[in-house]
Amino acid sequence: MASSDLRHKLDCSICENIYTDPVMLRCGHNFCRVCIDRVLDTQDGSGVYSCPECREEFQKRPALTRNITLRNLVENVLNTQSRQEEITGICCTYCIHSPVPAVRSCLHCEASLCVNHLRIHSKGPEHILTDPSTSLENKKCSIHRELLKYYCTEDAACICVSCSLAGEHRGHRVEMLEEASEKKKKNLRNVLQKLITKRKKTKERVKCLKENRIKALEKASGGAARVTALCTYIRKRLEDLEKKVLSEISRQEEQVSLSLSNVICQLEIKKDELSRKMRHIEELCNMTDPLTVLQEPDTGDLCDPKEEEDDEDTGGHDGGDEDTGGHDGGDRGADLISHISHTLSAMIRDINVTFYVQDPADILLDVNTVANNVLVSDDLKTATWTEIRQNRPETAERFLYYQVMSRMGFISGRHYWDVEIRKSGLWNVGMCYPSIDRRMRQSLIGENNKSWCLYKGPGNNNQYSVIHDRKLILIPHQISSDRFRICLDYEAGQLSFYELCDPIRQLHTFTAVFTEPLHALLFVWESSIKMSK
Repeated sequence: MASSDLRHKLDCSICENIYTDPVMLRCGHNFCRVCIDRVLDTQDGSGVYSCPECREEFQKRPALTRNITLRNLVENVLNTQSRQEEITGICCTYCIHSPVPAVRSCLHCEASLCVNHLRIHSKGPEHILTDPSTSLENKKCSIHRELLKYYCTEDAACICVSCSLAGEHRGHRVEMLEEASEKKKKNLRNVLQKLITKRKKTKERVKCLKENRIKALEKASGGAARVTALCTYIRKRLEDLEKKVLSEISRQEEQVSLSLSNVICQLEIKKDELSRKMRHIEELCNMTDPLTVLQEPDTGDLCDPKEEEDDEDTGGHDGGDEDTGGHDGGDRGADLISHISHTLSAMIRDINVTFYVQDPADILLDVNTVANNVLVSDDLKTATWTEIRQNRPETAERFLYYQVMSRMGFISGRHYWDVEIRKSGLWNVGMCYPSIDRRMRQSLIGENNKSWCLYKGPGNNNQYSVIHDRKLILIPHQISSDRFRICLDYEAGQLSFYELCDPIRQLHTFTAVFTEPLHALLFVWESSIKMSK
């Protein structure tokens, strides 16, 4: 097996036969002298030479260095092979005294050659050597029994001289086998070059996909870390909220208990006093002496209406304390519930904003839609109002009033994009259907049922609103930031507006069944808006 591998390594990559007079190029690759000379001859006209093995290029025809070591190795291998191989049935034609295995067959001589006879065999180009074979029929014309020397380009067949002059290929364009072979090799090299280029692109694609996979894994890891951190934050907030609520409940319980204990103590004293008076009255009622009954000094005090009023007032006050306490407790409980509700709502908003989408949308403005009193920056990110009317062609796509729409529309999924107000005048930001009117007044964002927007009035008026189909809803919050976020969940039918403050705050969410793609839409008047990622 090792001998076979070594024998294979001693074949010239051009003729695929064992090296004959091996020579070496500067790149270190070896070839038969005759073979490499032919290849370099074909490259003379191209102005550049290259190694058939590694494609290394040379500006000048490279010098050929005789490889003595390789030549000796070839001879040793052939000698060893001739001694060790068993007789295969293909023997040297010229060794008549004893059968000697043939190592090559000559098509011209129609003879098989052993190592010794091969060494002294003619090296002329007409002597074509092949692997040992008992049948050389495929190397000769089956009709004229002549050596195949030509190639018919019309029939794509190898032919002999007789086929070309008097046979069925007479009059056809023919080429020498070497010439035809070189042309085919040239085509194959072109194909090889294309395959190399394609393999390179495929390799780069694989590399890119591997990098994307790594980024995706890193992104997933980062997302998992964000989820863990957010859940930890939520649990802490819930634990703090639970402690606060339980503490408030305990405080209220203690306060109510103490208040009721005081009232109960006072009522117990009153109850004892009433019992004493009842016993005294019963004693008076049981007396038989009228004089004694009438002379009793405390008789009037026992049934004093003023005291009854005081008792009623005290009882009412006590009861009022209880009611008041109960009412205060109810108010405090309602306030506590309201606080809990607001806290949980804020936490839910944080969660919604944090996990709304993974990536921001890259919004570019469409210059074909921009009104003639709006300027668009070179990067298609900023829209600015201008007093100087631009001389753009009036087309069906172009807005008449102060607006510009984005190139890209969204027909599914979750997306968000941010805006920064560079110059505060009157402005609107939002989204619209592409079928929105472009010319009439109802084309203004929010003034129709095909657009939704956040609106800021002119001047220093800090009153903000959201508008859809001419219906205006005031934003109750005080807004101080000049950066806002628009979030779209197409399938859920939700379009939300957020103020990018710390923490981020939800301003309003529109709910609708979207029926067309949604594009970003900006309205600017004495203002400038920059789209940002």
